Amino acid sequence: MAAAATAATASYSTLSTKHNLSISTTHHINKNHSLGFPFLSETSVRIRPLSLPRSAKLPVKVMATSAATPVKKTSGLSSGAVAPTVVDVDLGDRSYPIYIGSGLLNQPDLLQRHIHGKRVLVVTNTTVAPLYLDKVVSALTVGNPNVTVESVILPDGEKYKDMDTLMKVFDKAIESRLDRRCTFVALGGGVIGDMCGYAAASFLRGVNFIQIPTTVMAQVDSSVGGKTGINHRLGKNLIGAFYQPQCVLIDTDTLNTLPDRELASGLAEVIKYGLIRDAEFFEWQEKNIHALMARDPDAFAYAIKRSCENKAEVVSQDEKESGIRATLNLGHTFGHAIETSYGYGHWLHGEAVAAGTVMAVDMSYRLGWIDESIVERVHNILKQAKLPTSPPEMMTVDMFKSVMAVDKKVADGLLRLILLKGPLGGCVFTGDYDRKALDETLHAFCKS
Repeated sequence: MAAAATAATASYSTLSTKHNLSISTTHHINKNHSLGFPFLSETSVRIRPLSLPRSAKLPVKVMATSAATPVKKTSGLSSGAVAPTVVDVDLGDRSYPIYIGSGLLNQPDLLQRHIHGKRVLVVTNTTVAPLYLDKVVSALTVGNPNVTVESVILPDGEKYKDMDTLMKVFDKAIESRLDRRCTFVALGGGVIGDMCGYAAASFLRGVNFIQIPTTVMAQVDSSVGGKTGINHRLGKNLIGAFYQPQCVLIDTDTLNTLPDRELASGLAEVIKYGLIRDAEFFEWQEKNIHALMARDPDAFAYAIKRSCENKAEVVSQDEKESGIRATLNLGHTFGHAIETSYGYGHWLHGEAVAAGTVMAVDMSYRLGWIDESIVERVHNILKQAKLPTSPPEMMTVDMFKSVMAVDKKVADGLLRLILLKGPLGGCVFTGDYDRKALDETLHAFCKS
């Protein structure tokens, strides 16, 4: 449903239980954390099992954790290939699968089936390359001698998500004489995924690309849905394109090397899904937030799967954000203002979104659209996730207003926001709100 640029409101409520953005990628080896993510059986729509190659062992099927029950501890996976969970993004002839599971980079067929030509360019960064580049190159080429792989290693961080860095991708592609049958592979977090996707959309007017996200943020949000782009000094993600990948491969083992701060940042997007459309998922999060913070493998496997299901369903209904997809930006209008004003990279994307979510919830309450209990529950879960619940002290009302004025959701000069309305799981994408409530919220969170 399209949202009018006038004072019209698009409302979205909780759907049945069957039902993007970017961060710097700063992996470090963390020997104290080991995630052995188990295979989850398919319990939601557009989930299908994937047939294994003949050489692979049959999977041991484990029942998916119920949203209403605590997460059960697990000792991890045994050796051998295990079939991934597959969530389909339904976009007609541009549909694609999201593969989710442990050890997927050790299953070459998953990637090779999506390589249509003989040339591949892997785009990654200085942090992720030493950890996973060799493994990805092996997965692309083992038993497949006709494929040659080039790589370009970019500097790591949100501050490098710009045109100058993007040109390094084009330079490598042109110097390597890649053609229209080549495939770009994004190996990293949200910054790498967004930049590689935009490069793929632009190079030779469009080549295939694959997402291999290695952060929680990228796995639950930014790698799915085809939003690609770069930042401008005046605003985040203002330059880009909608361009869908051939597949998204989520090897949950890559989270073993993710720092605690990055892991918490990704949880901001997980929490978002519960607030805007999946009340049962939010209630599950409240019960299992400590398990998620402790990197419990069952908890994370379920959270990633459920998040991808929510994202896939929304994208399938509204690929280019003319209506319901905009609701996925809860907290992002305030959050992007923080990132732009404070300087890209000082706060992680999820940290800014968390503070922005609290501000959006505060405004929703001031409008009389939600109960005070929801305000309290949002504060509590974000604090337990060790995420900010207020913007940096340097932020001013004028800073917020200046950046929000060029937000992508502005239409005909009208700033439209995603706000909560009604019971948990209900939200609106609207320009029809009392401007006094916005001013009150901004002044409540800013010193000037």
